[in-house]
Amino acid sequence: MNGRSIKRGGKGMSRAAATRNKALKVRAARARTGSAFDTVMGWLPFTESQLHRIFLAMILGVVAVGAWMAASFAGVPAMAREQIAVFAHDAGFELHNVNVRGTKNLNELKVYQIALADRNRAMPFVDVQGLRERLLGLSWVEDARVSRQLPDTLVIDIVERKPAAVLQKPDRLVLIDKAGIELEPVSAERSKGKLLLKGPGAGRQVAALSQLLEVAPALRPQLSGAEWVGNRRWNLTFKTGQVLALPEGQDKSAKALITFAKLDGRNRLLGGKAVAFDMRAPDRIYFRVPGRTDAIEVSKSAASGATRTTEKPREKQQ
Repeated sequence: MNGRSIKRGGKGMSRAAATRNKALKVRAARARTGSAFDTVMGWLPFTESQLHRIFLAMILGVVAVGAWMAASFAGVPAMAREQIAVFAHDAGFELHNVNVRGTKNLNELKVYQIALADRNRAMPFVDVQGLRERLLGLSWVEDARVSRQLPDTLVIDIVERKPAAVLQKPDRLVLIDKAGIELEPVSAERSKGKLLLKGPGAGRQVAALSQLLEVAPALRPQLSGAEWVGNRRWNLTFKTGQVLALPEGQDKSAKALITFAKLDGRNRLLGGKAVAFDMRAPDRIYFRVPGRTDAIEVSKSAASGATRTTEKPREKQQ
């Protein structure tokens, strides 16, 4: 019996030793796992609080989708929306802040007024596409992007239109972009230094005028204004006060402008005695000089070096 008792006792001690070894291995594995998890957490650019919010947002999203699907199948989507709104509100996912970026000329107050119309609304139900469309209705906004930044912030990135000229209207001056879209009224003081456009329909011709001026880039910085005459052609006014009358048609006016640029490069017409240059005739340029009753006529072949001058009675520009 003693031998049997000793034998059974040996087995018990072996089991106890095995159990202790197993427990030690489990604790070691847990230690290694915790250490590895802590290392991974150290790599992530988030605090524990931020990660908690992210996980909470993920859980809320899963719950919201599940609730919506269940409610849709049951035919009660309105109830599902209310329930999701309650979940979102309780979790702090409600619109409270707006972060506007990219504005320079646009009055940001207008952006906040549009965005905060949805304040206190659960973030999942903020209509970002509808908000973007309302922002695009602002004159200065060429494009806009709206995104959610959980838990309670909307981020709005604005792309502004670029002012290209000032349009003179009967009762006011208006800043316009390259497409002729009116941005905002401006004072005479603020319009200084900007290209001044006038004449009926001039605002719709901004793109065509820009294309025309590209053929003679040296003249562009010297311009102060342009008048769209009779809905068919341009009179250009330079900073010297001198006026250049161009012919009708984009091609003809471009050729005339190139010729004038060449003549000015050789003879320094701008800043000279002539107060006006008329290039509406196909092969002549007429110079109007103060004190003379007749205009001076110069052949356009002068651009190639040959010049012929005659006198011509003054004509009224149209």
